Amino acid sequence: MNSYSIKELLNKQPIGDSVEINGWVKTFRSNRFIALNDGSTIHNLQCVVDFENFDDNLLKQISTGAALKISGTLVESQGRGQSVEIQATNVFVHGTADPETYPIQPKKHSLEFLREKAHLRVRTNTFSAVMRVRSTLSFAVHSYFQQNGFYYMNAPIITGSDAEGAGEMFRVSTLDTKNPPLDENGKVDYSQDFFGKETNLTVSGQLEAETYAMGLGKVYTFGPTFRAENSNTSRHLSEFWMIEPEMAFHDLDANMDLTEDFIKWTIQYVLDNCKDDLEFLEKRLLDEEKSKPQNERSEMALIEKLKFVVENNFKRVSYTEALDILKNSKPNKKKKFQFPINEWGADLQSEHERFLVEKHFKCPVILFDYPAKIKAFYMRLNEDEKTVRAMDVLFPGIGEIVGGSQREERLEVLQQKIKDLDIDEKELWWYLDLRRFGTAVHSGFGLGFERLVQFTTGMGNIRDVIPYPRTPQNAEF
Repeated sequence: MNSYSIKELLNKQPIGDSVEINGWVKTFRSNRFIALNDGSTIHNLQCVVDFENFDDNLLKQISTGAALKISGTLVESQGRGQSVEIQATNVFVHGTADPETYPIQPKKHSLEFLREKAHLRVRTNTFSAVMRVRSTLSFAVHSYFQQNGFYYMNAPIITGSDAEGAGEMFRVSTLDTKNPPLDENGKVDYSQDFFGKETNLTVSGQLEAETYAMGLGKVYTFGPTFRAENSNTSRHLSEFWMIEPEMAFHDLDANMDLTEDFIKWTIQYVLDNCKDDLEFLEKRLLDEEKSKPQNERSEMALIEKLKFVVENNFKRVSYTEALDILKNSKPNKKKKFQFPINEWGADLQSEHERFLVEKHFKCPVILFDYPAKIKAFYMRLNEDEKTVRAMDVLFPGIGEIVGGSQREERLEVLQQKIKDLDIDEKELWWYLDLRRFGTAVHSGFGLGFERLVQFTTGMGNIRDVIPYPRTPQNAEF
C-alpha cells in the first residue's frame, strides 16, 4: 500500500490502487462522506465509509478537526465536485476534536476572529492558501538571487546601529529594569550591560550587507527585522521579514533594472506554481468585494493584477515630475486628497502613490531622485545637492512596495551628511571604512516580504500574511 499526500494523489490518480493518506477532517456528512485535507493543497479528498462495516464508536470520533489515517482503494468518483475518491477500508483516529469546543467549524469566520485563533487558522482554506503562497514566494526569492550570482548573507539581528536613523528600535538589554546602574550624569550606564553598549534589534541588514557586497560583489539578506513604530494599520508590523540585496559596481539605473526583473520573476514563479491557491484567493476576494460599493472595488481581479505587473514595463518618473502631476491632478485641485500636495519636498503618502499607479500611468511606477531631506543619510547626493539617487517602486492597491538607492560612495560627502544629521561618526567608523578602502559605486534596495505576500494573495491586512503577527499591544502565541 502506497502512502501519499493528497496533492500527490490528486496529481497521480492511480485508479484501482490501494492507497493511504493522513489529514484533518473538514466535514463528515451523512455518516458516510469524509472530506479530508492534509495542507498539501487547497483541495480536499473525499473518502467514503460504508458505515455498516465500521464500528459505531469509531464513527462517533470523526468530526471536523479530527486527525485521521485512511486507507482504501482509489476509484473514480460517482458524485459531483471531485474526480476521484477513496473507498475506505480502514480508518484510524490519530486525534479527536470536540465539536463543542473546536473553534474552526465549517462556516465563515471573520479574519479578526481567526487572528485570535492564529494557532489554528492555517487549517482554514484562506490561510492554508496564503501560507503556501508565502512559502513558494520565499523559495522564489532565494532561487532568483542564487541563479543571478548573489550570495546569501545573514546580517546580525542584534545591532548597535540604526540604519534608518528613525530611532524606533527595540532595546536589547540584560540590565535590571527596576534598578539599572547609572553613570555620573544619572543616565543608564550601558557599559555594564551584556554587550557593553546600548544595543537593539535590527531595523535593516542593509549597512552590514553593503560591507559584504564590497567583497563578494553581489549579496542579499532575507531575515527578520523589527520596528518599534506605534502604527496600528493594515500595512505595518513590528516584526517582519526583509529582502535586501546589495550590488557593487551597480548605479541607480542598474538597481532599477534588477528590481523590476526580480519582482516580475518572483510573481511569475507564483503564477506558475500556485495556480489552485491563487484561483481560490481570487474567488474569495471577488466574494468579499460584492459587499463593497462599486467605487471601492478593485478594478482588476487578483490574477489579472499579478499578470498586469509581470507583463507591463514599470514607468520610471522623477519625483519632481510626479509632484507636478499630483499638484495638477483633479483630486488635489478638488481637495480630495487627505494630504494635499502643495510644495516641492513633500513626502508622498500612499494615496498619492496609488493615484500615480492606478489612475495616471495605469502601470507599476518607479519614482527616483527624491528630495535629500526626506531620505536616509546613506543615499548618494545628486549634483543639484537637493536630491538623492533614491528610488521607490509603487504598485496598484498597495503604494510603495520597494525602497532603494545608489549608496553614497564618497567619503567626504558621507561624513558631511552624517555631521549635518548629528549622527555620531564613531558609531559608523566601520561603514566609513568602506569609503576609505577601495570605494566604488554600489546600490541596493529593501523589500518588505509581507508586503509582497499581501499583494500576491490579495489579503487586505498584513497581519493575515504572516503566521503570528507582532503589532502594538499584541505578542500572543
